[in-house]
Amino acid sequence: MSTLLRALIVEDSDDDTVLLVRELQRGGYEPLYERVDTAEAMTSALEAQRWDLIISDYSMPQFSGAAALGICRQLKLDIPFIVVSGRIGEEVAVEMMQAGAHDYVMKDHMARLVPAVERELRAAQDREIHRRAEATMAHLASIVETCEDAIISETLDGTVLSWNAGAEKMYGYRADEMIGRSLSALIPPARRGELSEIRDAIERGERLEQFETVRQQKDGRTVEVLTTVSPIKDPEGWIRGASIVERDITQRRQQELERLKLIQELTDALARVKTLTGLLPICASCKKIRNDQGYWEQVEIYISHRSNADFTHGICPGCVQRLYPEYASRIQERKAAAGAAGAAALPDSHSHSHSH
Repeated sequence: MSTLLRALIVEDSDDDTVLLVRELQRGGYEPLYERVDTAEAMTSALEAQRWDLIISDYSMPQFSGAAALGICRQLKLDIPFIVVSGRIGEEVAVEMMQAGAHDYVMKDHMARLVPAVERELRAAQDREIHRRAEATMAHLASIVETCEDAIISETLDGTVLSWNAGAEKMYGYRADEMIGRSLSALIPPARRGELSEIRDAIERGERLEQFETVRQQKDGRTVEVLTTVSPIKDPEGWIRGASIVERDITQRRQQELERLKLIQELTDALARVKTLTGLLPICASCKKIRNDQGYWEQVEIYISHRSNADFTHGICPGCVQRLYPEYASRIQERKAAAGAAGAAALPDSHSHSHSH
């Protein structure tokens, strides 16, 4: 099966163009081509679509291979550019290669064309893969550098290799202060045993996923972090170090402690309220309540010590009648007089006469 090849042919001769196309077809390609022989036509073709290959004659009445190569450089295109000419000397060929041409083939040695095309297409593909890899690495580097988490890499012995801006902000050390230094500077004395445990796990190829620990900042203060440690392997699969991602969870832990404290306070308050729902030992005469220590307390004192209730004091009508009978009688007389006055003010419906 033929391989599709989008080829831009810079050539003033139709016959030579046909020969080039046939040579490519014999090499297993299916050329989708366009022939141009002026700077304007070539520029339009390059702007109209993407080309896999440019094959250019060196000398033409209205154009030249050097000018065609110059257009590619001006447009910053990385397309395999092969010069095919019958009148090009070794010195000119070297100049074209130095200017950016990828290869040259003499028209009386056309058997070299297909191998040259195959080689330059592979090289162009490799360059594209390399560019994409570099772009990906630059993108990842930007993400690492702008990430608020501390992202650190170290050797197996704990020497810091990289230190991002998030690590600078979290720990207070600049990159130049930590790169080349042992990571033990971040470990509080009480947790130095973690280092050997982490290194043992990394040497076994294990990934330590999001464990909580404590690290020490430059000024001596501690910070609670959520840490993930992963082994770094070389292309042969040997473990050469570790990558560390640490997130400051101090504020989150403080919020959790406050939440737990609030839950405990609510639980305690609920327990205090529930103590009033059982049987209470109360005096049948004075109505005092016996507390947990065996002492008798006023009802309001007992309840206020075991709940958030507050008390106000007044006197009910029954107690007024029992304790202050004269005052209660005057109140009743005033109520009766007020009732009679109200009744007298109402119209009598039976006193009206009716005419027939």
